[in-house]
Amino acid sequence: VQLQASGGVLVQAGGFLTLSCAASGRTFSRYTMAWFRQAPGKEREFVAAISVSGGSPFYADSVKGRFTISRDNAKNTVYLQMNSLKPEDTAVYYCAAHPARSSYTTYADRRESEYDYWGQGTQVTVSS
Repeated sequence: VQLQASGGVLVQAGGFLTLSCAASGRTFSRYTMAWFRQAPGKEREFVAAISVSGGSPFYADSVKGRFTISRDNAKNTVYLQMNSLKPEDTAVYYCAAHPARSSYTTYADRRESEYDYWGQGTQVTVSS
């Protein structure tokens, strides 16, 4: 599957933004999807993941309550709605996918090594 992330822009602190990740192929609904991010000078980190049906989303503690991951299997797209943005949210955001191993997400879905497919990244910059 090929992934194409989009939607990253420059936004002011406190603002909101929605990222999209479009997937190619006819089996999108069989993939667990996730968002990761990489800030300048830092390692890539987990942001959020969602199961094949759109249930059991979970989040990194740093974004919990502010970000929402969702998916539309009919459109082969996963979204990341980001509210109350902070300067520390500045990063390149990547979507990722792996064939689902269960119908719900697990702690393992936080690990980069679980994912077989990656998008090219989209830059989000939050100004203070």
